[in-house]
Amino acid sequence: MPNDATPNPHPDPLGFGQRMQILRTRRGMSRPTAAGLLGMSPSWVKQLERGEIGMPKLPVVLRIAELLRVRDLSDLTGDQTAPVDLFIGPGHRRLPDVRAAVNTLTLGGGDRQAPSAAHLTARLAKAWAARHKAPNHREVIGELLPDLIRDAQLAVRQADAAADRRAAQAVLSEVYSLSQFFIAYQPDSALLWRVAERGMVAAQESEDPHAIGVAAWLAAQAHRDSGRAHFDAADAMTREALAFLEPLLETADDRTAAITGALQFEAGYTAARRGEKGTAWGWWDKAQATAKRLPSAYYHPVTSFSRAIMGAHAVTVAVELRAGGESVRQAVTADATAIPSRPRLARHRIEEARAYQLDGQPETALATLERAHQAAPETVRYNGYARRIVLEETESRVPARRQRAAVLAEQLGLLAA
Repeated sequence: MPNDATPNPHPDPLGFGQRMQILRTRRGMSRPTAAGLLGMSPSWVKQLERGEIGMPKLPVVLRIAELLRVRDLSDLTGDQTAPVDLFIGPGHRRLPDVRAAVNTLTLGGGDRQAPSAAHLTARLAKAWAARHKAPNHREVIGELLPDLIRDAQLAVRQADAAADRRAAQAVLSEVYSLSQFFIAYQPDSALLWRVAERGMVAAQESEDPHAIGVAAWLAAQAHRDSGRAHFDAADAMTREALAFLEPLLETADDRTAAITGALQFEAGYTAARRGEKGTAWGWWDKAQATAKRLPSAYYHPVTSFSRAIMGAHAVTVAVELRAGGESVRQAVTADATAIPSRPRLARHRIEEARAYQLDGQPETALATLERAHQAAPETVRYNGYARRIVLEETESRVPARRQRAAVLAEQLGLLAA
């Protein structure tokens, strides 16, 4: 190295404490704030970051990882030999078939006539309905997706009239939306982004407000889940879509109103992830007002937006704001409301479990995760927050709780060799 190069401030491999300090500083979080959120003293955090005490046990490491929004645990621990992505689940057995359908260049289809947009729309509606009813929802839609993707692509290729082409693009966009629910949290982030981008292009080509809203809703989530550095991109996507959709609300049909409400909540969700309490609840209020415009029994098949979901959304906002008592209060209130989708119900149970864990009620958190597993095992298996709670409790000092967590960990495949 030339002797005028900038010296490496850490010539030795970075230790856990140094990595924690870098990640904490990058988030703009003070040491006392981090200590308070971890339930530790500022002096303990200082000693840890200075390397005066060793790396804590797994439960504390996982709490630090969640606090600092670490997606790959090796970024915090420094162990690059076996990276552990906290928010990525196992690859589903049907992932290669879905990937192949996405990557296939459908130019003509030979002598095969593409199904009509109306036929594809009916198949898509059945696929969404099957997903909501199934505990193994990835298995169900993973079986349906390859043919749906190929047929929707072919319908766009074979459409001659401009109106037919726009209708086919709208269906193709929403097929890509369904695909994202299957691909999310699987070990192929490049495929997820490819599908998200294709869905957005198809939606824009369709000029259909609902398709555009759904594509923007999913793209905003993809940006936000990529880390704090991408929150601005998530906000920009959400606000641009809302600027397009909100003027249409007065005369919008139910599904367009629902995607508008879903985007309003997404803006609040991102604000909550930032710790912006007033902004987060302000957006929740807007989404609640939009939900009240919908029929009481209406349930949006893509986003689950409805009157019934707003209680679950309130739990999520409180949890992301790290408000333990408020999270539990919202969880108790929301639990009285039925959620008709099994995977969405399981996701809500996971958010409830996070609330109880945050409030210092680990036994109730585990019991709630067991209920989530009963609703939709695949949802729990692919959820990083659920896996974190279970792994943390496998090291509990309470034998009964440790055994209970171990049973759930085995059911989720976390203890597989």
